[in-house]
Amino acid sequence: MKIEKNTVVSVNYLLTKQDTGETIEETSKEQPFVFLFGNGGLLEDFESNLHNKVAGDTFDFDIDHQRGYGVRNEEFVTKVPNEAFQNDKGEFDSEHVVVGATLPMVDNNGEQLFGIVVELGDTHVQMDFNHPLAGQDLHVKGEVLEVRAATEEELAHGHVHGPGGHEH
Repeated sequence: MKIEKNTVVSVNYLLTKQDTGETIEETSKEQPFVFLFGNGGLLEDFESNLHNKVAGDTFDFDIDHQRGYGVRNEEFVTKVPNEAFQNDKGEFDSEHVVVGATLPMVDNNGEQLFGIVVELGDTHVQMDFNHPLAGQDLHVKGEVLEVRAATEEELAHGHVHGPGGHEH
C-alpha cells in the first residue's frame, strides 16, 4: 500500500541539524514514529517526501528552516516579570525556573505556549518563545516500516490508535 491521505504510516528515522549533523531526534524499529498521513499535523515537506512510498522504501531529504519551523524572530525573546513565576507559597519558583528550562506559559489571549528560560534577572526572567528548531535547516533520513489504511475511528479522531498511537 502506498502512503497517501488517510493512511497510517510507521517510520524509523533520524532527524539532524543539516549544518552540524547534531541529532535532534531518533526513532527505532522497535519504537517507530506512527502517524496519520495527510491530516495537516506534520511539516508539509516531511509528508511530501514520503508521499507514495511503500513499506521498505528509504528516504533522505532536507527541510529548509523557512519550510520547517520558520525564521528565528528576536521579537519572541522577551522579559517576563519575576512575579509571573511564583510558586504556591508566593515565592519565586527557583526550583523550576532555571536557565535552559522549557516552561508552559499563557499569552494575553489565553493561548498556551512554551518558552525557554534564557537568563534570570533581579526583576525579570528573559524567555525565548521561538520554536526550538526555528532557524534550523533539517536533515531527515529513514525507512518506511509499515503503511495501512486508517480506521474510521482514527479518521474521526484525527490520530492513530493502538500500538504506536494513542490509547483511549
